[in-house]
Amino acid sequence: MLEALKEARKAYDIEEVPIGAVVVKDGKVIGRGHNLKERDKDPTAHAEILAIREACEFLGGWRLTGCELYVTIEPCMMCCGAIYQSRIAKLVYGSDDPKAGCVNSINHLLEDDRLNHMVEVDHGVLESQCSQIMKDFFRRLR
Repeated sequence: MLEALKEARKAYDIEEVPIGAVVVKDGKVIGRGHNLKERDKDPTAHAEILAIREACEFLGGWRLTGCELYVTIEPCMMCCGAIYQSRIAKLVYGSDDPKAGCVNSINHLLEDDRLNHMVEVDHGVLESQCSQIMKDFFRRLR
């Protein structure tokens, strides 16, 4: 999660919403990302999506079987879809997102037993640090 927080800091430094993500396989980071929606003018440029893309490129395919995704803030609906579609084995996130989170907050998309792939979820990892960078960012904007 510390690596995901480093990515979040990169977003913060360029005035993007400070969310960071890393994909890990066998203890090695194979994909990194931080929000770039504003810079790229792309609504899909979320940290999770960018980290998943980089990991897929690294592995040479779209299946991230056996990989873990660490993200600072609870993923949204779009990112949950990408997590599911890429077959990530485990999601670890820091802080809940009560306005857009679709893992535990406003929806439970990764728990639907009708899906043919289940994702293990762990949350609350370095929660205070993950939520603090968001608070600092939005306080700075106001």
